[in-house]
Amino acid sequence: MNPRTVFTVLEETANAHPNAHALHQPIGKGKYLSFTWRQWVQASQEIACGLHSIGVRKGDIVAVHTETRAEFYLVDIGIMAAGAVSGALYTSNPLPDLVGNLRASGTKVLFVENAKSMQALQAAAGDPGLPIQFILMTGEDAGNLTLDQLRQAGRQALAHQPSLFDLLRAEVKPEDPAILYLTSGATGEPKMGLVTHAAVVCNMDQGPQVLPLGVSDRTLVFLPSAHIAQRVVLEMVTISLGVEMWFSESLAKMPNELKSIRPTFFLAPPRVWERVFASINAEVKKKSLLQQRIFHGAVGIGSEAARLRQEGKPIPGWMSAALKLADRLVFSKIRDRLGGKIRVAASGAAPLGKDLAQFYAAIGLPIHEGYGLTEGGVATLNPIGRSKFGSIGKPLPGVEVKLADDGELMLKSMSNFSGYFNDPVSTAAVLRDGWLYTGDIAEFDSEGYVYITGRKKDLIVSSNGKKIYPARIEGLFKSDPVINQVLLIGDKLPFVTALITLNAANAEALNTPVAEHVQKTVNKVNKQLPSFEQIRKFRVLDRDFTIERGELTPTMKVRRGRVLENYRAVVSELYMGKEESQ
Repeated sequence: MNPRTVFTVLEETANAHPNAHALHQPIGKGKYLSFTWRQWVQASQEIACGLHSIGVRKGDIVAVHTETRAEFYLVDIGIMAAGAVSGALYTSNPLPDLVGNLRASGTKVLFVENAKSMQALQAAAGDPGLPIQFILMTGEDAGNLTLDQLRQAGRQALAHQPSLFDLLRAEVKPEDPAILYLTSGATGEPKMGLVTHAAVVCNMDQGPQVLPLGVSDRTLVFLPSAHIAQRVVLEMVTISLGVEMWFSESLAKMPNELKSIRPTFFLAPPRVWERVFASINAEVKKKSLLQQRIFHGAVGIGSEAARLRQEGKPIPGWMSAALKLADRLVFSKIRDRLGGKIRVAASGAAPLGKDLAQFYAAIGLPIHEGYGLTEGGVATLNPIGRSKFGSIGKPLPGVEVKLADDGELMLKSMSNFSGYFNDPVSTAAVLRDGWLYTGDIAEFDSEGYVYITGRKKDLIVSSNGKKIYPARIEGLFKSDPVINQVLLIGDKLPFVTALITLNAANAEALNTPVAEHVQKTVNKVNKQLPSFEQIRKFRVLDRDFTIERGELTPTMKVRRGRVLENYRAVVSELYMGKEESQ
């Protein structure tokens, strides 16, 4: 029996469900190009052999620059099946950064979505350009291979040497690198992490143990393929589960796609759940006073029922009857926006926020928050049906967790990465004695649930020595539909201040002045905090943070250092004069 690699797990699913649909790629006008599990295996075999025919060998880096689409999945597994290492690039990253990634990694072949993106990368590289062979996933360009031509080359190679793919597969070992994560962290420095087949397969095998999903389930895919939540959960884990994957044509069309595809499994980062909540909130405010009371009354009943369930207590008969009415009048209509069929809703990539978790649990759509990182794969998940608000759940099977003396979360697992590409010093800083130091500060409760309280490097130590973890406080604003981002300031300073950005559409819909609304929200949050953590001053900025200005990572995490640099003058003003909020 061959050692298990990423390709062999795909093969296992294809053998069990050869003719079931696996992938659906939109091609316009509501039509899709579909692939069965057997067709996916065949396509990836052809791509592997095609790559070998153009000189790709075991251990070579082959990168992919494209929006998330079915062809990425075919190519990704094909690269790994050839024994090469697959690296996905964030299409939203600045082109000079992408060129830097490609050069630093020594990428040999680059799959690009189309000729336009290839030309943009070459222009950014300057003279003499990138010494890389390009392959176009869609369209054509003279002098460069297309994906169809590569597959044809693979078929020809197999016709000439029928044992070629078997020989390639036999060369790939579980300990070989499968993925090179070509991402940028919150500091802006490139993070190129190598992950082996064994590490990826570990996560793939954990999926069926914690997710009650199978070949009759379907999901909608829209996150960037360079994103670990997308790559691991919505590609790798869904392979092992046999879940049918539909690709979103665009974020603008996703609301209608949710209603037509009706996913039973939906993973989205907090920003998506926040926007759904914000749009609902904005609509409710336009309703009559009676309708608003019905909505808030229903959510109140649902919240109390969710609390009782979480505490393992029975729901009184009168409450069950009220819940049925609330579900018919309010909750079912909200769930219908997301297709009405979701059985497993999940969130990752950033803290969800306790208030948001409570709202979705109240409407009968509990969100199961998980936790993962490039260096450790997916490590925790709230057990299905037993979520705890504000928690990232329990360790997955085979994952060990503990806290360092300063509260830093440490992980030991087969899914831990091998290290940073050509960077032993950085690797040694996070991998010690088999333990991964995550950089996140955490707490455990008596049942083993894990709670992230902040980032070690984001720790604020005020001038009087008080320690403040900004992520926890910033998370208290997540349920407000008007506020987009909150960035706390106060390191080595006498008090805490904040920079705040707004959701423009929801701000315009307010019946009260924006400044008054934000002030009330800050006051509400401050009441939940000890005096040394309270926000004494804030500024509402005239724009949101952006990727283009370096203030956000492609996964929408705030780069604190860059924001503080960009708004240095505003921060200086916050610490002049009186300590009252403005």
